[in-house]
Amino acid sequence: MSRGNKRIRTSFDVFIAVGVVVAFKSREDHRKQIELEEARKAGLAPAELDEDGKEINPHIPQYMSSAPWYLNAERPSLKHQRKWKSDPNYTKSWYDRGAKIGQADKYRKGACQNCGAMSHDIKSCMERPRKVGAKWTNKHIAPDEKVETFELDYDGKRDRWNGYDASSYSLVIERYESRDEARRKFLKEQQLKKLEEKNNNQNGEDGVSEEDEEEAEDEDDLRVDEAKVDESKQMDFAKVEKRVRTTGGGSTGTVRNLRIREDTAKYLLNLDVNSAHYDPKTRSMREDPLPDADPNEKFYAGDNRYRNSGQAMEFKQLNIHAWEAFDKGQDMHMQAAPSQAELLYKNFKVIKENLKSHTKDTILEKYGNAASEEAIPRELLLGQSEREVEYDRAGRIIKGQETTLPRSKYEEDVYINNHTCVWGSWWKDHQWGYRCCQQLTRNSYCTGAAGIEAAEAATDLMRANIARKEAAGEMPPPAEEKRPATWGTDIPEDLVLDEKLLAEALKKEDARKKEERDERKRKYNVKWNDEVTAEDMEAYRMKKVHHDDPMKEFLN
Repeated sequence: MSRGNKRIRTSFDVFIAVGVVVAFKSREDHRKQIELEEARKAGLAPAELDEDGKEINPHIPQYMSSAPWYLNAERPSLKHQRKWKSDPNYTKSWYDRGAKIGQADKYRKGACQNCGAMSHDIKSCMERPRKVGAKWTNKHIAPDEKVETFELDYDGKRDRWNGYDASSYSLVIERYESRDEARRKFLKEQQLKKLEEKNNNQNGEDGVSEEDEEEAEDEDDLRVDEAKVDESKQMDFAKVEKRVRTTGGGSTGTVRNLRIREDTAKYLLNLDVNSAHYDPKTRSMREDPLPDADPNEKFYAGDNRYRNSGQAMEFKQLNIHAWEAFDKGQDMHMQAAPSQAELLYKNFKVIKENLKSHTKDTILEKYGNAASEEAIPRELLLGQSEREVEYDRAGRIIKGQETTLPRSKYEEDVYINNHTCVWGSWWKDHQWGYRCCQQLTRNSYCTGAAGIEAAEAATDLMRANIARKEAAGEMPPPAEEKRPATWGTDIPEDLVLDEKLLAEALKKEDARKKEERDERKRKYNVKWNDEVTAEDMEAYRMKKVHHDDPMKEFLN
């Protein structure tokens, strides 16, 4: 027998030993069992009953409904899923707060040295420390508190309201009701008082003064407040109990829903599936659910209508202004300082309107207003001239009208430093200047005709001096071009390089370059020679690598 068969035989022997007989079903019985379960799930067959005669839900999975083998369950049941072990020691009661057991006449050994109670020691005493404790005075012995010990179950340990007396909350309700009643009484007295004053003031007076109007407005406000109070008593349709400012726990409060229940919800205005889309998560419907309905009879026209009208657009413009101002370096934030942002936006609008009006006034002052009600002068309406204008076939003016010069956006005809011409009106020797004084310096002061005569006289004098020197032969000899040597000095005419010294210099230069490539071969004590000969410079020039040389790749 193989090892697998031995394992199967051993498990079977264990089942027989504990008294459980495994009933093997045939293929037909298994098919009938599956059909019966499907019929029970569909409601065509009665549900299975447990030991107590209660129906078992057919949709419960088999791994939950089948009992373990060690319970020896004869019939199907769900008792193994219930808590069938109960601890009688668990309780749901709570401490009897403030209960006293008894009061002694004299101090007892082991009691609190401060108050004399046996239920605690002096470290845990909650009474005010006495000047002389009860241990030494044997007077005013405090009664013993009732000390209880409970063994709570899982839910009792985690019950936040365990031991809470719900009747104590009636005191809070009474306090708020008394406050509201006092407020209504005060408002009623104020209303009656103002009515009496109004009746007294109306005796012998025909008109109504400003004070009377203010009193009438206050009276209307009081009536509105009373109407609100009465309405809250009569209609409590919007009272909804929910948690306020809390995630898992915390205080609860009353939140009023502002939508009247008689109003139709917006997602019920048009039940067509192709109508405006409603997003249940955000409760928004951007498009109009009834676009073909009469606008005067519409109660709701979509969220986009309210977003693009009223104060929503002003708030959007305020946000845009805050973003643009922050990008430009201004310390302005809509969420951090909303009041500051709104005040700066109001100032910005005022400044913008002032700038627009100033620009408009400037343009009207310069060009006039053709739409104004002022009458055009008669000379312009009936003006005639004898000027003849000649045109060619293309419609261009040949003669008869002066050509208007186009004006640029820059300032024109601005004269500075007493000049009568602008800069650039004079050109000489590839330089610009002023035509009025023929000066070539930009910020020079105008000298007029006297400056022109002085400049011409100086030029004539310079030419006469040059001609006199040329006639006398005093012209300086032309400078000779010097060809500098490789090391930056003039090459003497009698320079002769020694071939032996040049060969030694070439070897030294090779050794120096080799030493630069490998720092490890450099000796510790280095002797330097500051004297550079012509052979050394020639060797350096010959060994130097010229990066622009196309034959540098062929050098050794």
